[in-house]
Amino acid sequence: MRNPIAQIAQQIADAVDRLNAAIGRAAAWCSLYIVVIEFAVVVMRYAFGLGSIRMQESVLYAHAALFMLGAAWTLPVGGHVRVDIFYAQAKPRTRAIIDLLGAIIFLAPFAVALGMLALPYVARSWASFEGSRETSGLPFVYLLKALIPLFALLIGLQGVAQAIRAALVLSAPRGV
Repeated sequence: MRNPIAQIAQQIADAVDRLNAAIGRAAAWCSLYIVVIEFAVVVMRYAFGLGSIRMQESVLYAHAALFMLGAAWTLPVGGHVRVDIFYAQAKPRTRAIIDLLGAIIFLAPFAVALGMLALPYVARSWASFEGSRETSGLPFVYLLKALIPLFALLIGLQGVAQAIRAALVLSAPRGV
């Protein structure tokens, strides 16, 4: 039977995975939106001589949402760029050490620093309900900027889940 603390830790890591997977799957729809709207912008421009700053900016917003909301989802499935010199052939315990150290030394400080630095920036944007610099642009820049601390939170939570999983591997008996 497994340690009750290990079971709770596993449940927390699983909950974070489910949360980020749900957000990531929802954000993945942004890619379809990007393709369809960008195609429409090109057709409007070259076939009809029309332009739409709102449509162009909406593609930018969708692109930002896709990456900032989907980044945490790609971490547990190995979708991030990694220097795989040793990791690919490493034993599970060695991988767990690398994952744990990576989460503690690199991911956690990055997420905390980004969140802390982004909050005043985002707060200023929300205070003025910042909109586009373009006259006919989207009036939702403050919502776009709100994705930055949300990204930091989601990637930080996924880092906690990664660290939990690594710690569970390291705390397991060697033969398991």
